[in-house]
Amino acid sequence: MIGVLKVSERRACKVLGQPRSTQRFIATLPEKDKLLVEAIRKISEKKPRFGYRRITARLRGQDWATSTTRVQRLCQLHGFIVRRTPRKKRGLHVDADQPRHLRAEGPTHVWTYDFIFDTTENGRTLKIMTVMDEGTRQSLSIVVGRTMTSKEVVTEIRRLIAISGAPQFIRSDNGPEFIASALRKAFKEDGIRTHYIEPGSPWQNPFIESFNARLRDEVLNQELFASVTEARILIERWRQEYNTEHPHSSLGYLSPDEYAATLNHQQTPKLT
Repeated sequence: MIGVLKVSERRACKVLGQPRSTQRFIATLPEKDKLLVEAIRKISEKKPRFGYRRITARLRGQDWATSTTRVQRLCQLHGFIVRRTPRKKRGLHVDADQPRHLRAEGPTHVWTYDFIFDTTENGRTLKIMTVMDEGTRQSLSIVVGRTMTSKEVVTEIRRLIAISGAPQFIRSDNGPEFIASALRKAFKEDGIRTHYIEPGSPWQNPFIESFNARLRDEVLNQELFASVTEARILIERWRQEYNTEHPHSSLGYLSPDEYAATLNHQQTPKLT
């Protein structure tokens, strides 16, 4: 206010309700703290990962009579703060010869799957697994339950394999459901190679992300499910309509089933 409005300090303090003594106060480091700060600095430089509690313990070992609160205040005041180290991310579980940018070359080449969540009327969680064939955009399956184990995931994937054959690749993110050792072992036994997108990069799995967004917009955000059974019935009804009726601009505005029927190099079963 003094600099911009060109008013006196007395007037500015009166308007802001701030005592002039506070405005003029200049903090100074007490003489008794100077030696303590220097001791803290030496410990911090030698042990940069020490927090104020460990520093206090080290000071007391050096015959300093000080409290944890005092050391914490001085550490914060002078910047002796332990910086949180970034959490290590789990590496991508990929084959050494796996193509970095995998694109479906036809039906049953690349499948993709993901989980989304909703709730029933009583507030309990619904866990929904969606499976899609990227080559035809067909929704192969939508499994609805309260929880889902890796064994149940394997059972469903193998059920789909019995219908249309095993894909060469199955794509997903790096969620704990998808990198479970039991799941990867089962896929290896079935001759399926896993393809994981980079962490925090959903755009690398665009087909299932787009499908899930449509499922949420057209069903999950519209319906209040009274039970798991009701959710399964309504979602399965929508899945069938999606496969038979939903026009895709990238497929020449054909539905997934219509597009699959036009592919004469491989017979693709109708999944409705």
